[in-house]
Amino acid sequence: MKRLLILVPLLAFLLLAGFLAVGLRHDPQVVPSPLVGKPAPLFSLPRLDDPQRAFSPAELRGQVWLFNVWASWCAPCREEHGVLLKLAASRVAPIVGMNYKDQREKALIWLKQGGGDPYLVSVTDTHGRVGIDYGVYGVPETYVIDKAGVIRYKQIGPLTEQVVAEKLLPLIMELKAE
Repeated sequence: MKRLLILVPLLAFLLLAGFLAVGLRHDPQVVPSPLVGKPAPLFSLPRLDDPQRAFSPAELRGQVWLFNVWASWCAPCREEHGVLLKLAASRVAPIVGMNYKDQREKALIWLKQGGGDPYLVSVTDTHGRVGIDYGVYGVPETYVIDKAGVIRYKQIGPLTEQVVAEKLLPLIMELKAE
């Protein structure tokens, strides 16, 4: 009986060590999105440039497009801005921006000071409700949405030239060919 009591803590320790070992093998930067492979949540939000007009993803049905979540208070968004400007200039796919939990005036100034506006249109999600629907928990985040309106990829964190070249462009070209 005493031997059994000694084995219980040992087995519990080995089980815990096994779970920790498996967890350490995962990249903490990779967070799988439950939305990949599912229809992008629909919304209608006011445009940043003209709050009296709204934009809805339904306007881009039939096109492959990018949805980039950004904010003027976001330092990593500044890092990726140049990459977005180059991507927009390539005209490989329209980019829709969602200004997240920000002030309109600050966002407009930020776009002017950042070297330009890479977005076909930017919308404002002042209270973060649409962000919740998209599973946004930090900015920047970028989604690739296919012709049918399905999310096919989610990039957490800033886009880099490497991510664009190795992941986004090949995926966009594949989706456009479908």
